Amino acid sequence: MNQTLVNLLAANIAFVGSHFAMSHPLRAPMVKALGAGGFQGVYTLVSFATLAWVYFAFIGAPAADLGGSGDAGWIIATVLTWPAMVLLAGSLIGNPALPTPMAEAQARAEPKGVFLVTRHPMMWGIGLWAASHLVLLWSTRTMITALAMGILALLGAKFQDGKKRMQMGEAWGAWSSKTSYWPQLHKLFSVGVVPLVAGTGLWLAGSWLHLWRAGIPAGVWQWLG
Repeated sequence: MNQTLVNLLAANIAFVGSHFAMSHPLRAPMVKALGAGGFQGVYTLVSFATLAWVYFAFIGAPAADLGGSGDAGWIIATVLTWPAMVLLAGSLIGNPALPTPMAEAQARAEPKGVFLVTRHPMMWGIGLWAASHLVLLWSTRTMITALAMGILALLGAKFQDGKKRMQMGEAWGAWSSKTSYWPQLHKLFSVGVVPLVAGTGLWLAGSWLHLWRAGIPAGVWQWLG
């Protein structure tokens, strides 16, 4: 394997592995040793450092070295990224998985918005985004990085269920009983106006910026540009 791709693979393993380690087996001993603030500082520092490694390794790896999946791949990717952006936009509204003072009360409430689709809208937004890049078969560097981010998101969501159940007890159990890990995409048009409009805006803007940032037209701009 090309040395730049080995470096990228190592960077992604470090990014994903450090997230899993610090979020689960190392979290309690690190908090005990460093305090909550110290733990958060180290977590943030390691996350940014490994993400920077991923970024620089990615741009240093060969681009467009695979055959690609043609128009069929672009159509599938464009379709996948729309619900991804809707879920991502809606995940910031009333999410009991976020560390806020309202989390337990939100977990006891009836699900609404994107939580009608899945209790992990942020994670599934990232997972669908990753899948949209995998189907393109555009480059080895994209396949490595998208696969890593998809694993981080979707396996992380499973681990998050266990962690939140320990932290919130019956409240998270109630939330889990009313929501689904797997996305119920047929409910997407029931999530409300704000997630749909905001998500569609992100979808259009993000795919437009793709040309400026990556030099590749994406989304509907693939055909309108």
